[in-house]
Amino acid sequence: MESNKKIAVVTGGNKGIGLEICKKLASNGVDVILTARDEKRGKEAVEELTRDYGLKNIIFHQLDVTDRSSIESLAGFVKNQFGKLDILVNNAAIGGFEFTKTIDEELPQQERKAILENNLTESYEKAVDCFQTNYYGVKNMMETFLPLVQLSNFGRIVNVSTGLAQLQNLNNEKLRNELMDIDNLTVERIEELAESFLKSAKDNTFGENKWTSRYQTYSVSKMLMNAYTRILAKSCPSVTINCVHPGHTKTDFNLNTGHFTVSEGAEGPVMVALAEGGPTGQFYVQTQISTF
Repeated sequence: MESNKKIAVVTGGNKGIGLEICKKLASNGVDVILTARDEKRGKEAVEELTRDYGLKNIIFHQLDVTDRSSIESLAGFVKNQFGKLDILVNNAAIGGFEFTKTIDEELPQQERKAILENNLTESYEKAVDCFQTNYYGVKNMMETFLPLVQLSNFGRIVNVSTGLAQLQNLNNEKLRNELMDIDNLTVERIEELAESFLKSAKDNTFGENKWTSRYQTYSVSKMLMNAYTRILAKSCPSVTINCVHPGHTKTDFNLNTGHFTVSEGAEGPVMVALAEGGPTGQFYVQTQISTF
């Protein structure tokens, strides 16, 4: 890897949208550190991109975003090897749910999607894991890597989000207004809400305290990640920090019931990662600015 090139870290880079983001960034001349929890799968992903696309500017580094020491190990590697980081793409995420029914891949897409939504369960254990990855994992990545990104003259943090996390999907109007009020929102309040949500999962009051209508754990974990992103963007104007909904993309995350290919899904995050200038603290739906 050349020291004068842009350096990017992509979490959850071994498959799906993450793998495609790595491919597109590398194809645009960025030196990419593809990360994954599973070392074997991560190395195989790098080998695939090198073999099939001739991309020699991608390397693998193991990373578990739920493990602070793993994050610090990666940050130490980046600091020692490159001295700074230009682009951080926080893509790694989990659903916080389990599908209780398998589906026939031959069924029409809309029918498969309906079957999945009517046959999923959300538990306290899954909720804890989901928040550890989707909220606390992303928060810890941003906190740890921010000093390295600030050393770049092209500092970008891109957080892959979801349209389910847009505040219009939050059923509680008071809470919706509170999360919208970025001037008064605090990290402490975001984490109070995280604990409150997890308590409702533990007490099995999901049904009574419906925060959202679909995929509650996943949606709320990403809503709080979006809120933290806005706070960080406001306090660090030297770095461009945004959230991107890639669109409902066909991946194993949703048993391939999405509308878009992984190539189409990766377009928004890559565009925001590579854009010269551009706004900060925004929510993009694919390549267009939308509302939180």
